Amino acid sequence: DSAVPPDRLGDYLRAFENLLTEHHLSGLPYGHFGDGCVHIRLDFTLDADPGRAAFRRFLTEAADLVAAHGGSLSGEHGDGRARSELLTRMYSAAALRVMAEVKAIFDPAGVLNPGIVTAPRPVDADLRGVGSAGALAEFGREVQRCTGVGTCRADRTDVGGVMCPSYLATRDEKDSTRGRSRVLQELVDGRLVQGWRSPEVRDSLDLCLSCKACAAECPTGVDMATYKSQVLDEAWRGRFRPPSHYALGWLPTWARVAARTPRLANAVLGSPLAGPGKRLAGVDPRRDLPPLAGQSFRAWFTARPRPPDGEPVLLWVDTFTDLFTPQVGRAAVKVLERAGYAVRIPDRPQCCGLTWISTGQREHARKILRRSISDLAGAMSTGTPVVGLEPSCVGVLRGDVADLLDADAARTGAAVLTLAELLTGAGHALPDLTGVRAVAQPHCHHHAVMGWDTDARLLREAGAQITRVGGCCGLAGNFGAERGHHDVSVAIAEHALLPAVRRDPGAVVLTDGFSCRTQLRQLGHRDGIHLAELLAAQPL
Repeated sequence: DSAVPPDRLGDYLRAFENLLTEHHLSGLPYGHFGDGCVHIRLDFTLDADPGRAAFRRFLTEAADLVAAHGGSLSGEHGDGRARSELLTRMYSAAALRVMAEVKAIFDPAGVLNPGIVTAPRPVDADLRGVGSAGALAEFGREVQRCTGVGTCRADRTDVGGVMCPSYLATRDEKDSTRGRSRVLQELVDGRLVQGWRSPEVRDSLDLCLSCKACAAECPTGVDMATYKSQVLDEAWRGRFRPPSHYALGWLPTWARVAARTPRLANAVLGSPLAGPGKRLAGVDPRRDLPPLAGQSFRAWFTARPRPPDGEPVLLWVDTFTDLFTPQVGRAAVKVLERAGYAVRIPDRPQCCGLTWISTGQREHARKILRRSISDLAGAMSTGTPVVGLEPSCVGVLRGDVADLLDADAARTGAAVLTLAELLTGAGHALPDLTGVRAVAQPHCHHHAVMGWDTDARLLREAGAQITRVGGCCGLAGNFGAERGHHDVSVAIAEHALLPAVRRDPGAVVLTDGFSCRTQLRQLGHRDGIHLAELLAAQPL
């Protein structure tokens, strides 16, 4: 929390970087540079004596460095236990003596905050580790990332930011990433007697959309979507779960069963039986469940004529593209073949397991991912590129696999490409999008895991006029369909997406995510299209 005169900040930061190097430490400075205030997060091994000694040695030298640049040890927070011993570097002995005399006048018995500022205890005297074990210990190391900076409370949707959609809808601290982190830190510290199953934990995570925006935008790297998945896994292990965990969490399985007779399934969804069914499934009665396609993408692909020869590419077909929106898959095939690729698909249906991950059924998600990664590894071993269409599924393969499976699986998943990445990386000719005006809603996981810059560059190079919408659509897979979440889901959609669409009724709405298109259709009464559909509809 150091602060130096702003005109000396450059010299200070250079010297500070040298100090980090000398101590074999690394960190990313941030703060309020215009005021000369600098924060940084550093990791020390404080559960062993050598680590504590290194901690003390670095702090004292860092304090000397601040003082040498005419600065303050505390730029905006108190000195307190953390820095009081070091005040001798900043104040003269006479000044400290006066402070002690003033304190003695008002606190002669020394009962108010003893050992702080005057007669301070050593900076390493009160270091306390968290006494957690097992899963809670590992979890604790993650949730302690949050230091309360509060970036999650800022509305950055006007510049493409997403974090934190639930807080932007409710304006309640408990619904911010910071508020949730504080509750989870109390869980780790043992202050919540019911542990993983504490109502405080349940309530704090209830409105988390698992959008992953914090993983990309939080300066300390908080990943609340992963934390929520872990909490749900621990809290409901060996117990009967909420109905939505069985209905929506297992949606890919139920959809594949229903897709055997899609007309019958859709008739049931539109019948009076749908109401009681939603109540039993924990689905909000105001939500319409999306209809199944009459023909799956896999059925269409298998029945089509033999594709032309070309460089092979494996199209990873997710559940939603396959069973609900096969037109997206057909458009992708057209675009890829027009680019000279020979499109192949996996021999068996694929799934990323996201619905199980988001409902905390992580062991079943691991089983699904192992099978999918195994199928992908075979293609990649021959150098065949793999392309995914649903951003949330690609996000799982590129991100969650590293958390759920081993390093080899993570390397395989990390190699999966988006359509834009394949087309721009290989330098293919793009369709002419001159005159196309599009309002683009990047999927939250696309924004957080892969980044949307490649898509934006492709669209600009093709000549399209793009208005990028920040924020989340509010449906977020299971979230907006679950009973009790509808009002917040609508409020999130009304924060950025729906107003942007209403402002430009003549624009194409570009929404790669199945959830985003579903939310747009149900609340905005507009049809969004996938990037593949936009490219397939235009001539080269």
